[in-house]
Amino acid sequence: LKVLGLTYSQVQKGAYALVLAEENGPRRIPVVIGVSEAQSIAISLEGIVPPRPITHDLFVSFSHGFGIRLKEVCIYKFENGVFSSEMLFDDGTREIRIDARTSDAIAIALRTRSDIYVMQNIIDEAGFVYEENEGKEVVETEELPEEKSLSNCSRKELKDFPPRKKCGKRAYFRPEGEYNESG
Repeated sequence: LKVLGLTYSQVQKGAYALVLAEENGPRRIPVVIGVSEAQSIAISLEGIVPPRPITHDLFVSFSHGFGIRLKEVCIYKFENGVFSSEMLFDDGTREIRIDARTSDAIAIALRTRSDIYVMQNIIDEAGFVYEENEGKEVVETEELPEEKSLSNCSRKELKDFPPRKKCGKRAYFRPEGEYNESG
């Protein structure tokens, strides 16, 4: 999988969908996220450095300052429309898993260039298929809003957030049974 981008949520008004895409296949996983998490992810996808650190930047600076690095994020559960994730941290002597909202975990993983994993059963359950037509993606539902680049947005426009961004950050499948939910 890879982080494909962000779009307006068609399921929940006032929310956004983080779209994860199968690397060599047509399936996509939409993760409904809030406005502030969407803004944070969009800023990271666009490579924008805000004048003052936002919460996810602060978290990364704090952990790096104490020699702690994020090794990976694992999206390990999908229940009642909610994705559950854990973040695996390492300080050189020990590893610890911390439960996190998937949107926060991915926002931090994008900043630290950490691997993002998802369980096979989740893509089977929550994934949907995009059809490709001559190398262009075709959505079988209503058309998505036109893309707008964040690099040309003012702070006021960033609050309104752009409809869709693309990214090449890779995530990988983890074989079923290779991850223990309790850590």
